[in-house]
Amino acid sequence: MNHVVMYCTGICPYCDRAEALLNKRGVANIEKIRIDQDPAKRMEMMERTQRRTVPQIYIGETHVGGYDDLAALDRADELMPLLNAAS
Repeated sequence: MNHVVMYCTGICPYCDRAEALLNKRGVANIEKIRIDQDPAKRMEMMERTQRRTVPQIYIGETHVGGYDDLAALDRADELMPLLNAAS
């Protein structure tokens, strides 16, 4: 399974939803980068994604986007192939 990285904050309902969906799809380990605890990580996220909101999710090297983007991938049956792709 591809490595999943999620930029998040401590209090974020969309981050919680994203984590729940990923867990439901079999992702046991999510590397969480807390941007509320490290301003440098917030800057890294904004430079890397060109976005300011959380969550920002990467599956392997693919930037998925936020929770709405993740859920749309799942509805389109494109999330599992991305998770299962060779990394």
